[in-house]
Amino acid sequence: MSHISAGVEYALHCLLFIANPQGDVTEASVRDLSELQGVPFDYVAKLFTKLHKARLIIATEGAKGGIRLAKPPHEITVLEVLDAIDGHKKMFDCKEIRNRCAVFENDPPSWASSGLCAIHSLMIDADNSMRAVLAAQTLAGLASQFGRKSPPEFGQQVTRWLGDRGSRRIL
Repeated sequence: MSHISAGVEYALHCLLFIANPQGDVTEASVRDLSELQGVPFDYVAKLFTKLHKARLIIATEGAKGGIRLAKPPHEITVLEVLDAIDGHKKMFDCKEIRNRCAVFENDPPSWASSGLCAIHSLMIDADNSMRAVLAAQTLAGLASQFGRKSPPEFGQQVTRWLGDRGSRRIL
């Protein structure tokens, strides 16, 4: 079971297109972003509602409307996107199995159940480490990594594709 939803991945991909340093796109419609990536419009719309509530994007209405980042891409962390889409949830949910040992006959001694067990402590450390890594990565940093993999003409193609669609919307 994945603890980070596909919605986080979809949202990040959409945000990269409007934070992309290779292209000129700074604003795009939810419909265009959903069609660009082959993701259902209703699903992307729900993701952008969450991003808007988290104040990561600004939505403008009307024929020329669209989505743009609420702040520069170097100020938006991947962790903010994760928390906006999935909420702040723990990676591990301790079930206190140590209290159920058959030897204790349903009466665990205090030494067995007091404080955090080693497993729970390790999982808290892992969760904190993961969140620290995601908090250290911004959309700008992620976009530059994405840009290094894709050829320069890809950003230009996306810019043209979105531009063509935008010009058709206002006609």
